[in-house]
Amino acid sequence: MISKYVVPLTQVDEVRDAHLAFLEGLEARNLVVTAGRQDPPNGGVVVLNVDEEARALELIAQDPYVLRGVAEYTATGWIPTRGALKDYPKP
Repeated sequence: MISKYVVPLTQVDEVRDAHLAFLEGLEARNLVVTAGRQDPPNGGVVVLNVDEEARALELIAQDPYVLRGVAEYTATGWIPTRGALKDYPKP
């Protein structure tokens, strides 16, 4: 999932703790592989461990960033074939 902030960064940061807690909950369920802010900070990337785009969209719809209207996400499928995530366990 690739996000784009749709409000000033100061408004995004007001929701950031809730967003990070949300991601932590997904991590605990083995649904987040990695995540982070883009540089420069105009959005972020969340790599979800799901099989279908519909599931990714269902999960990300619960993100406080979405619920509070500070970011929009685009789903981008990706299958790692090299590097550290090549053999990452499937859901």
